[in-house]
This record gives sequence, structure tokens and C-alpha cells, in this order.
Amino acid sequence: MSRVVILDEIKGRPIAALLVDGALDDVAIDPEGDAPLVGAIYRAVADRPMKGQGGMFVRLLGGHGFLRQTAGIAPGQRLLVQITGPAEAGKAYPVTTRLLFKSRYAIVTPDAPGLNISRRIRDEELRADLDALAREGMAGAAENLGLILRSACEGAEADEIAEDIAAMRELAAAVLADTEGGPELLVEGAGAHETAWRDWADPAPDEVIEGGLAGHGVLEMLDSLLAPRVDLGEGHMMVEPTRALVAVDVNTGNDTSPAASLKVNIAAARALPRQLRLRGLGGQVVVDFAPMPKRDRAVLDQVIRAAFKAEAEVNLAGWTTLGLFEFTRKRDRVPLRDLLAGAI
Repeated sequence: MSRVVILDEIKGRPIAALLVDGALDDVAIDPEGDAPLVGAIYRAVADRPMKGQGGMFVRLLGGHGFLRQTAGIAPGQRLLVQITGPAEAGKAYPVTTRLLFKSRYAIVTPDAPGLNISRRIRDEELRADLDALAREGMAGAAENLGLILRSACEGAEADEIAEDIAAMRELAAAVLADTEGGPELLVEGAGAHETAWRDWADPAPDEVIEGGLAGHGVLEMLDSLLAPRVDLGEGHMMVEPTRALVAVDVNTGNDTSPAASLKVNIAAARALPRQLRLRGLGGQVVVDFAPMPKRDRAVLDQVIRAAFKAEAEVNLAGWTTLGLFEFTRKRDRVPLRDLLAGAI
């Protein structure tokens, strides 16, 4: 497969697009203003617990976060938190005390000790070399620091991996020691261009283009994502976000053959992870698949599980008594329609 990364700007904001065989596979756009980026690390001050909601508010620099891991935390206590997703209008940012210091090749994990290598790296000789690099890079580190070597290490130079390990270890040590004082931004989250460099490195892109947004049809692809309709051959599905959930309706269209429903449902299941990722949609998702015999659900279940296997933090709840399929997906980015409002 051909992988092309495009780095550009849209309305003065950085944008990165990943094209796989000419189709848009992922996109990252910096939000307007000074809103925190996902992954930003703050020194925060614990505020008031919200027992009915199973968490507590924490004061950040210029705003509030909502923390669910509250064991042993008292109001007024200083703590380090990381932004895990965007905030809905009028709501606090979701935060966690489980920090991750992430780069292209290495992730340092405070309070999660151990040395781990991505399971996607299968070459035993390479795994042994990476294990030696990991042990050397973390020698003498605090006992509570762990390390994960990412799949992008496959094919990377040893000195580049070692530099990443050292940089993330040094950053983690500096941040973990900086707990005195009021709310403060300590580490900024990854912007669009950094996200492309850090998270789209496996497999390595065949080409990185600066300023090629219009010439590769990306603007037209983004514009099509603002409409709810997704064509699936003869059929189609409608992906429509509401305040409570994301509703997906699958239709067979003009195809009236006996296998039409199963065929379009399989196509919808395979397309849905990419469509949700590109549109920046998460939370509760309810799918009304095209009507089909219950005996075909087992086949569709296998397709759904395979389609979402590579997606992070998805919980497939299954079928309801009304024949709807429900699942949840982590809200990990600002919805595309909000990012592009008035931009194209």
C-alpha cells in the first residue's frame, strides 16, 4: 500500500493528512485558540469531589478537568494530570493521573514499571536487540518508570531509538519532580504535524509532502466527511452525531437481491471505524443495520470484531432487543465538523 503524509495549513492552523492508496485514512488538525491539546500534562489542584458522577474536578491553568481516579486524593492536593480527550461545550476536560510520555519510538510510563516491546514486532533477533537497548536506556532510572518500545522501532536506527528513550526518560523525571505550585501547563500536547511524525510512522510513509493539501484532493475528501451519507456500493449508511450518541443507519438502496442486506451490512461494518476516526466521533454509537435474518448476525459479528481490532478503546456491547448494535468509542479528538467550521 502507498502511504503519503501531507503537512499543510488550513485557515492558518496546522493540518496533517494520511493518504493510503489515495484515500484519506487519518487527519489531524490543530484546534482554534489556546484550547489544550490531547496529551498535555498539567500540574493541577484537586477541587471538589462529585460522588454522584464518580470523580472530582481539578483546577487547571485557565480551566477545569474531570478526574475519575480519585482514590487517596484530597481537595487542595497538587497532582499531575494528562488531558485524554477534548471537552464538550461547557464541560471540563477529561484527565487522568496515569501519565504517558510518548515519542516516535518510546513511551515512558510512570507507575507502570517494566520493559515492553510492541507485539507487532515478531522478529526474535530484533526483539532481543531492542530489549538490550531498553535495558541500557532505563538503567538507573527510578523504579516506578516503565518503558514501551513502539512498533515503529522496526527498521529504525539503534541510536535514534536510544535518543528517544533518553529524551522521554529525562522529560518524565523532570515533570514528576515538578509538583510544587499552582495550576500550570508543564508539557504541551502533540499538534497535528507532531502527531503525523509520531503516530503515523508504522509503516513508514513512502512520501512526506509539505503544502500539498489542494493538489491531492484532500479538501474535497474533507468536505465529503461533513455530510452524513457514506456510499457503500449499491447501498449507503448515514452517520449522524447527536448530543447523546452517534446514530448510524444502514440501507440497501436499490439492491433487492436476497444477499443485499448482509452485503451492505458487512461493507458498513468495515467502513465504520475509518469513518468515525476521520469524523472525530466517539462516545455511544448505535447502529441500525439493514434488516437481515438473525442467523446472519454471527457472520456480521466476526466482521465487526475484525474491523475494530486495531482501534483503541472500543467496547463492543452487542445487540439490543430491538435489533440495534451498540458500542462505545473513546472521544479522542475534536469532531471534524467543529474543526472545519467555515474553513472549507
